[in-house]
Amino acid sequence: MPHMPPASERHAPPEKPSPAAARRAVLGASAVAALGGFLFGYDSGIISSALLFITPEFDLSSGMQQVTVASLLLGAIVGVLVSGAVTDAIGRRGALLGSAVIFTVGATGSAAAPDVATLIGARFVLGMAIGASSLAVPAYIAEIAPKHSRGRLVSLQQLMITVGIFVSYLVGYAFDGSQGWRWMLGLGCVPALAMLAGVYRLSESPRWLLNRGRRDEARAVLLRTRTPEDADEELREIESLTAQESRTRYRDLLRPAMRPAILLGVVVAATNQLVGVNAVIYYAPTMLQQAGFGSSAAILSSIGIGLVNMVLTGIALLLVDRVGRRPLLLGGTAVVVLALVLLGALYLGNSGKPASGAMLVAGLCLYIGAFAPSLGLAIWLVNSEIFPTAVRGKASSFGNVTHWGLDFVISLTVLTTISALTPTGLFWIYAGFGVLGLLYLHRKLPETKGRSLEDIAGELRNGKQATSGTDEFAVADAPAEAPTGRVR
Repeated sequence: MPHMPPASERHAPPEKPSPAAARRAVLGASAVAALGGFLFGYDSGIISSALLFITPEFDLSSGMQQVTVASLLLGAIVGVLVSGAVTDAIGRRGALLGSAVIFTVGATGSAAAPDVATLIGARFVLGMAIGASSLAVPAYIAEIAPKHSRGRLVSLQQLMITVGIFVSYLVGYAFDGSQGWRWMLGLGCVPALAMLAGVYRLSESPRWLLNRGRRDEARAVLLRTRTPEDADEELREIESLTAQESRTRYRDLLRPAMRPAILLGVVVAATNQLVGVNAVIYYAPTMLQQAGFGSSAAILSSIGIGLVNMVLTGIALLLVDRVGRRPLLLGGTAVVVLALVLLGALYLGNSGKPASGAMLVAGLCLYIGAFAPSLGLAIWLVNSEIFPTAVRGKASSFGNVTHWGLDFVISLTVLTTISALTPTGLFWIYAGFGVLGLLYLHRKLPETKGRSLEDIAGELRNGKQATSGTDEFAVADAPAEAPTGRVR
């Protein structure tokens, strides 16, 4: 087989790309990377339909149902813990390629599982791919996107997650009659292979290349989507910041100067999970079945919930770089809390069943419709924007570990909590967490739209005030990480 040159050499960049060609190139690369988000959504969502048929086939108790669901999240925690350093060491593209391979292996193993232990192991493998891609996808897109469209492009991750969830519900409904849960799980191989083929043709992130001393390659990649003048200016911006990051090591992320940014990323991730979104994603058909729906009706209702999730995320994508991150996040979170209170009220005095099945579905649609453009976008967008380039892989892993750790806990406790505290108690506990997160974010969340990653990182590090119509957020001067090729 002939030697294949690096991606940056296979396609010579035009000296002066047209604006339309530049937009297509960035959008195409972002869409390919965001297939990781599609797989994230599909493999997370498909278990909700498959579980209706896995449970009787393997005679699963409520506890084992939760373990089967939670094995994916345990794998995601491991994936995030490992992938932070790996993504910084081998590059965003390399991490995406590895994730696609693991997605393929995990989907195949899940479909072929002869028993529940094998299924749990295969779901754990899938979780590792999800954890790794949840860090690599937004990091890659944020580092190739022009600043004026960065928010919209990074948010493709969340849009593709919702598309994956929606498609998983459609696939679940299609195979409901045959109870074909193995087909449901195994079809995850198709987008995984498409991602593998697409990512192979992508270039590495120019910021990562520059941080590894490969300036000529970084400039060549930028020239595909920027004019020579814009490419050189962006390279100077990155170099200016990384020159100040020559002394940071991993332990420096825990120093006081970095703590406000780390804490913000953690709180956004925690609020994202503690309002219970994955209780709905993983267990909506089960909850609807317990409320008196048949399996087909429960999955069909879940399709409606998934459709609302996808459409509202798409609308938010159009608004995030116009309205800004802060109004969407705070306004949407307030409605999420209200929806949780209403959902809890539906169950009052009805012996664990809602007053109306139609009202329950409507309440879940209101909930997911508010979550999608707010906390759904924020978990990936905030963590991709607030940290210096050279430490972004490691620093954003704090938020990712929080996200997956709490996701794991929630997936293990939903059915148990409903049994112990009733659905009313479950939804109102989530509402209480939502209020706490909303209060913190109202005080600490800056507006980041329309600003370069270097500007945001430099402002936070130097202790300036974020005052573009928002509350203040400051971080004292901090040392930063060296753009060397070694893993720290």
